[in-house]
Amino acid sequence: MIRYSCIRGPHISIHCRAAAHRSSFSCMSAATIPVGDPKALVSLFGARDQHLREICDSIRVDISARNGKIHVQGGEQAVAQATEVLEHLKSLVARHGSVAPDQVTQAIRQITGGVEPSDLGGLKIDCGTREVRPRTGSQREYVQAMRENDLVFCVGPAGTGKTYLAVAMAVEALRQKQIRKIVLVRPAVEAGERLGYLPGDLQAKINPYLRPLLDALREMMDYDQIKSYTEEDIIEMVPLAYMRGRTLNEAFIILDEAQNTTVAQMKMFLTRMGMRSKIIVSGDVTQVDLPPHTRSGMTDALSRLKKIEGFCRVNLSSEDIVRHRLVQDIVRAYEEGAKKRR
Repeated sequence: MIRYSCIRGPHISIHCRAAAHRSSFSCMSAATIPVGDPKALVSLFGARDQHLREICDSIRVDISARNGKIHVQGGEQAVAQATEVLEHLKSLVARHGSVAPDQVTQAIRQITGGVEPSDLGGLKIDCGTREVRPRTGSQREYVQAMRENDLVFCVGPAGTGKTYLAVAMAVEALRQKQIRKIVLVRPAVEAGERLGYLPGDLQAKINPYLRPLLDALREMMDYDQIKSYTEEDIIEMVPLAYMRGRTLNEAFIILDEAQNTTVAQMKMFLTRMGMRSKIIVSGDVTQVDLPPHTRSGMTDALSRLKKIEGFCRVNLSSEDIVRHRLVQDIVRAYEEGAKKRR
C-alpha cells in the first residue's frame, strides 16, 4: 500500500511515501529535480496527484516537492528509475503543456523494463486518424514480425495488445493499399457460460463474440467509415465456423481468441490463406474455454508449424500488459497459483 498526503498552498508541497520502510532499502539514495514553474509541477503530477501516485506505487520511492524542486528518495536503482521517469514526463510537459495517464504508464514500463522510450519511438503504425506505437520491447517485436512475415502467432495474457496491434496493422495495410480487405475472425465459444440461442439475425448473434475486435477497430476508424467499409465488404467480421470453403486473396486476416479453436478448426482456418494475404493469430493459451480433454488448435499449431519458413511466433508476457496496472498483478497472481498446483 502507498500512503499519500497532499497540502496545497502558496508553495506547493506534495509528499508521497512508499509503504516499505526506509530501512528496507538495500542502499539509500536521493535525487533532486528542479521545476521552476508551479504550473508545470501540477501538470507533471496530474489531477489529484494521480501521476505521482502511480510512480510511487510502481517504483517504490518517496517523492516530495518543495520550493520548485522534486526530491526523490529510496533504493539506488529505484531513485535512478523514478528520476528518469520524472525527467521524461517533465520534457513532455515542456513540449505539450500536460501529460496523459497512459504516457505515465508507458514511461514507467519502458524505463523499469530496461527499454528506452527512444528505442520504441521510431516504430509507429499509421492508422490515419491516430498513430499507434508499441509500448514495450516485445510489442515492438510483434509489430516487426507482422511486417516481415505472412503468418504470425502471438501468444500472451490479457491486456498485452495482441488484438489491438493486429487491428492497427490491418488498418495501416488497408490505407496503404497493400490489401483489399480486412477479415476479423473469432471462434464462437462462450467463456464458461451457456447463453443458449441468441435473438436476431446472423450479425446480431455473432456481435457479442466479435465485440473486442470491433472495439479496437472503432479506436482507429470513425463509425461511418466502418459502416461503409462493412457494407462494401472491405471489412468483414465473421465467426470461425463460416470460413470453410473460402479462399481469401489480398486480405489481412486476424483470428482472435485462437486458443478456443479445435485442431480441425485451426487447420481449416489456416488453409483459407490466398495470394498476397497475411494471417495473424492471437490468443492466450492459459484461458482455454474448450470442453475438457479437447486439444487447443493454437497449441497444436504452434508445435506443428515451428519449422515452416514464413511462420513467426511472438510471446508476450505480463510485463507487456498495457491495461490498468492491476491487470498485471492479477495475471501474475494467477500464474503463481498455477505453478503452486503443479
